[in-house]
Amino acid sequence: MSVTYLSDTEQHSAILLHNVATGYDNHVLFSELSLQIPAGGMIGIIGPTASGKTTLLKTILGMQPVLTGCVQINGHAINALPSGTIGYVPQLESIDWHFPVTVEEVIMMGLYTNGRIWPWLSKTERQAIHDLAHRLGVEDCLRQHIGEISGGQRQRTFLARALISNPRLLILDEPTSGIDIKTQHDVLHLLADIHRAGTTVVLTTHDLNAVASHLPWVICFNRGIVAQGRPHDVFTNEILSLTYGGSITIVKHKGRLLVANSHPLHFDRIHHH
Repeated sequence: MSVTYLSDTEQHSAILLHNVATGYDNHVLFSELSLQIPAGGMIGIIGPTASGKTTLLKTILGMQPVLTGCVQINGHAINALPSGTIGYVPQLESIDWHFPVTVEEVIMMGLYTNGRIWPWLSKTERQAIHDLAHRLGVEDCLRQHIGEISGGQRQRTFLARALISNPRLLILDEPTSGIDIKTQHDVLHLLADIHRAGTTVVLTTHDLNAVASHLPWVICFNRGIVAQGRPHDVFTNEILSLTYGGSITIVKHKGRLLVANSHPLHFDRIHHH
């Protein structure tokens, strides 16, 4: 597989995969995958359902066994990472919203990555939780059960859980799924702020509009890297058709891109800046 690296120097990589193969039950999902993501980057990973995007994230996180090859995070082997290096926001659809836990307790969970005993927190840590909740706009619902709050508040709550340990790398699986358009843009603007503060941000998304509007770099993925680069460069008929395995049409109109697949009822308008 031919891969174009994002950076010329491995020593400044937030994520480095070299000839990685992974899969489930003796079924290899992808192999010989090499990828370098520079520290301080903000990258979106796009691709169809069942293309391996979530598996790729879990491989980076050390949650998916590596059959061959190696994974390094900030120069460390995945099994030797310092505590709190990575913040992770899973897909909201994977959360049990009936679990008896409050917003504050969810955020608190982000502090227990080093085997500490729940729930003894210092005064400084409790203040940090409240400060972060205020920053993310969920301070008023800290005492509420997670099943009682809106989709946008849920996304912000789990973002706060991921950020409370001040990670150098933030990984998000479909952070714009299941929330309204305004909240999607609010979350992406917030991620841009986090990125500007020095955190490497990697996310998967089906929202091509969000990628074009908010992310400087995109990886097209379908059981391997199809292409990567700026949205303006990789959002082409050929590349998106190869990525999604179907007919994709790109139409430029008054500074915008219209991306449509072969089913006319399914399309996204992409604003290009």
